[in-house]
Amino acid sequence: MVPSELRGLHYLAPENPILIPANLGMMQNSIPSFHFNTFLNSLPNSHIMPSANEFSAVSSSISNNSTSDEAEEHQVNVIDERKQRRMISNRESARRSRMRKQKHLDELWSQVIRLRNENHSLIDKLNHASESHDRALQENARLKEEAADLRQMLSDVKIGSPYSLAFRELE
Repeated sequence: MVPSELRGLHYLAPENPILIPANLGMMQNSIPSFHFNTFLNSLPNSHIMPSANEFSAVSSSISNNSTSDEAEEHQVNVIDERKQRRMISNRESARRSRMRKQKHLDELWSQVIRLRNENHSLIDKLNHASESHDRALQENARLKEEAADLRQMLSDVKIGSPYSLAFRELE
């Protein structure tokens, strides 16, 4: 093709590519290929341009490559998704582990508080028992002293009494 002829081909393309319908690929397949071949063969130096069959082969290899690229991309996406799910799972597992650890720590602290309270209570009971024991010892010492005083008084009464003989006989 001569460059001037190439300039004339731009009329075959749509002027506004945005207006291309989404199902253009399906529409292209419905156009018979011989019209395109007939048009290309009618041009001078048409041997430079690939035939429609060659064009189809090139486009199918591109689509095969894009399919394998899509498959690779899909596989990468699946792997990324698995990594993402695993990361989320690991974070959740770590959160549960921290919660278990915190719960265990809370239980230990409550046990420490309970044991400290029980220890204080036992110390209070021991102090009370010790004080009671000391009071009992003091009371016992006082009663022994009082008993000794009463015996002394009794013996003094016996000696000085005219009835001391009668007391001795009774004993």
